Amino acid sequence: MKPRNLLTDPTRSPLVAASILSADFARLQDDSQAAIDAGADLLHVDIMDAHFVPNLSMGPAIASSLRKAMPDVFMDVHLMVTDPETYIRRFADAGADSCTFHIEVVPEPEPLVGLAHELGMTAGLALNPDTPVEQILSHIELPDMILIMSVHPGFSGQSFISEVLEKMKQVRPLLRPDQRIEVDGGVSPATASSCREAGADVLVSASAIFGSDDYRREISALAGS
Repeated sequence: MKPRNLLTDPTRSPLVAASILSADFARLQDDSQAAIDAGADLLHVDIMDAHFVPNLSMGPAIASSLRKAMPDVFMDVHLMVTDPETYIRRFADAGADSCTFHIEVVPEPEPLVGLAHELGMTAGLALNPDTPVEQILSHIELPDMILIMSVHPGFSGQSFISEVLEKMKQVRPLLRPDQRIEVDGGVSPATASSCREAGADVLVSASAIFGSDDYRREISALAGS
């Protein structure tokens, strides 16, 4: 059975998510497995449609291939797309364990959160750096996870936007014990401690992990262990 309750298990904290956007796609399985073997808790899969964000990335076929190659890994899909409802069932069929979409394109997220749950996934609700945190607060009880972007979405390797730490501090006291705050963008050993202190307990890292010659060292530093 796939570990679908990983995000909602409060005994596992913090979690480190290795974002495959910075992996070597010619050896994606090897890089992904190496990150998990080095201590990453889950794989983060960034989906971009060249419309909501200016870049175009992978689709359900990549997720399906990873699921076949790594049947036990927790796969966290981040939909940076204009119409997430079009994609969410496809990624559930491809083996995603969690699916996150953006409040900027789904201002009334309850039906889509419900669909994710019906499809056997946990659901995340994401917020861009320039979006006021108030836009998400009235829906705070719905998702299993709030994703606070710490860069402008679309590209790996950007610098961390420290102003988003205040959003994490505002959101954290409002969450139940089984809800998470995920932070994505510019998360490295240099910025991870501030994220953890602000309340983030799922740390997404791409280039800091896959650009390193020592995955285990970087993942341990991200987790603060």
